[in-house]
Amino acid sequence: MIEWKEEIMIETNIEKVWSLFLDEQIKKIMPKVEEHTLIEKTEQEAGAKHRQTYREGKRLETYIVETLDYENGEAKKHKQIQFVLGKAFEIRLAFTLLKIDDNHTKFIYEGQNKGVNFVGRAMLKLGGEKNNHKVVEEFMQRVREEALKI
Repeated sequence: MIEWKEEIMIETNIEKVWSLFLDEQIKKIMPKVEEHTLIEKTEQEAGAKHRQTYREGKRLETYIVETLDYENGEAKKHKQIQFVLGKAFEIRLAFTLLKIDDNHTKFIYEGQNKGVNFVGRAMLKLGGEKNNHKVVEEFMQRVREEALKI
């Protein structure tokens, strides 16, 4: 299992950053997501489910993303999701935004990727922590860049 918890400061308003995690904006921060369709509840509540299709090279993978936790306060915003990718990985991600002031937001990104079978566990060992850290850093920088464009 690979776990991470990273944080960065984004020099903009918490509402601008949070808007990137809404359904209509999700492809800006997750460009490999080709489809993101709400299939149960509303996007702004725990228990919501989305059918998501993700492209990795020529391969398309479709899975169900469940929102485990959702908070949309004035000073703190939080969303936790979980999905199984390729019948091999159970992935849990959490995005937390903390309002520092009107022009600064702390973004905390944490998660875990767990192999659910032999293939998944072997692939995680081969991929390694270093590669995962690079993916996490790239995602956080993409969120920062897109938030500063708004």
